Amino acid sequence: MFRTYAGHSAARDSNTLYRKNLAKGQTGLSVAFDLPTQTGYDSDHPLAKGEVGKVGVPISHLGDMRTLFDQIPLGDMNTSMTINATAAWLLALYVALADEQGVPRATLTGTTQNDIIKEYLSRGTHVFPPAPSLRLTKDTILFTTREMPKWNPMNVCSYHLQEAGATPVQELAFALATAIAVLDTVKISGAVAPGAFGEVVGRISFFVNAGLRFITEMCKMRAFAELWDEITAQRYGVNDPKQRLFRYGVQVNSLGLTEQQPENNVTRIMIEMLAVTLSKNARARAVQLPTWNEALGLPRPWDQQWSLRMQQILAYETDLLEYGDLFDGSEVMTKKVDALKAEAIEELKRIDEMGGAVVAVESGYMKQRLVESNTARLEAIERGEQVVVGVNKFTVGEGTPIPTLKIDPEIEPAQVESLKRVRRERDQASVNDRLSKIEAAARGTENLMPLIIAAVESYATVGEIADSLRRVFGEFQDSGI
Repeated sequence: MFRTYAGHSAARDSNTLYRKNLAKGQTGLSVAFDLPTQTGYDSDHPLAKGEVGKVGVPISHLGDMRTLFDQIPLGDMNTSMTINATAAWLLALYVALADEQGVPRATLTGTTQNDIIKEYLSRGTHVFPPAPSLRLTKDTILFTTREMPKWNPMNVCSYHLQEAGATPVQELAFALATAIAVLDTVKISGAVAPGAFGEVVGRISFFVNAGLRFITEMCKMRAFAELWDEITAQRYGVNDPKQRLFRYGVQVNSLGLTEQQPENNVTRIMIEMLAVTLSKNARARAVQLPTWNEALGLPRPWDQQWSLRMQQILAYETDLLEYGDLFDGSEVMTKKVDALKAEAIEELKRIDEMGGAVVAVESGYMKQRLVESNTARLEAIERGEQVVVGVNKFTVGEGTPIPTLKIDPEIEPAQVESLKRVRRERDQASVNDRLSKIEAAARGTENLMPLIIAAVESYATVGEIADSLRRVFGEFQDSGI
């Protein structure tokens, strides 16, 4: 699967970019949403000011989603949506649009990231406390398992853990602890027949990071695959080997991309891509690459084309994909994989003894460990113990042209005016009725997905749905570690 992570400005601009990328040979879409959308605010909310369309596309209502996928048949597309706290209603918008297009829900393929635990640890785009957030994750998993069997309802995302400074062991342990917390929540709900639980496990996917420590990163992927197979067999009794497969996509490391001598990032990205493709037994199912100038700003279409071509050259011009695993039988690889697994198992035991990932988040334990690891990394760079070419060694070089994409300042007022027009023209009574049903159901145990789909069909907005749930769930207050 060839993807580039893309979305900016407004739905129409992003749609143009998507169709161009697909015409260039991209085989799937990876949608970036702006910060207001990620945190449950409409584009006209005071907290959204200055952030609309900056790091992703703003989506406030069904009309925005329709524009985003204009001339892109959902039945033929594999769509990944990097969305977490508000994943349930962005998925609802996608489903509502598919219903409009006459595409059967059972044929839809794609992924919602929907990993809220890593938001508390690394990115900060959480909205609700952990327990109700996991309830929303559970509801999307149960809904998709029943109605969208080809959809990945959750992408356990260790990518951002590494971006926050996680060591390979922490990346393994914290991501697997997250998956366990989610699967335990689904299992405890009693909503899945014991014999059908393997179907739930089989739809969980992962989104992993690959840094420059080539051997370590490759061994980490193999460790992930082996540990996931063991956990799903032993803890959840999944007998079907296909349902125990560690299915993952990857974006290679952005944390290591440098503003200084950004052309060096070309080499970094290539090495990182090889780490997740050379070992067939742990090869990524989907790869998306950052661009060489991403440390400086939004990439231009040419920059994204460059990243796509790198993947295509590896897939079509080399013979890399024609052979079995090149590293089977390597004593070096086996020893490193075993060491990573042993340390990760010890960390998993610690988290389990604390009461699981939710308790480890609420207590601040997991975040404190990441802070410590990232601090150690930065100090090693500052002391010169960890070399970063162009930053703390070999800093003398030629000046580099630094082209990036600039967002038109008129995008935000245009998006706000469009949103106001939708509010004026919709059936407000219908919106109010459907929002009140969401709020009432949130106080009980009913699956919220069907109600959220009904709400977005009436043009209830992302922010309005979030506010309905805020009144019931409250908001999570970060410990500030």
